Amino acid sequence: MNIEEIRDYFLSKKATTEGTPFDKTTIVFKVKGKMYGLLPTDKNGEDLRINVKCEPEKAIELRDNFSFVIPGYHMNKKHWNTIIIQEPITRQQITQWIDDSYNLVVEKLTKKMKEELANQ
Repeated sequence: MNIEEIRDYFLSKKATTEGTPFDKTTIVFKVKGKMYGLLPTDKNGEDLRINVKCEPEKAIELRDNFSFVIPGYHMNKKHWNTIIIQEPITRQQITQWIDDSYNLVVEKLTKKMKEELANQ
């Protein structure tokens, strides 16, 4: 996946908004005001990367099993992973990890926020 496809996939998730609260080159994706993904757009020669939220046990498991999954850069390393978009990562893995991040955040929304989301 390229940067545009990844951005489009984040934005395809229900009620997702994007912004640049940290700097002009990192897109932050939120659902109901809660962050679930980051996409740095200025790579400075590095591979494309995304940051996604993850259950702590699964975060460690993914890091142990995939060399392209590392602790979340500038994030709480217990809850965030950085995914380096390179071979042999698949489109299915990327979209699944974005889905997992989104769903993890949605699960923790208040009842009122979940109802609003369901009605959007």
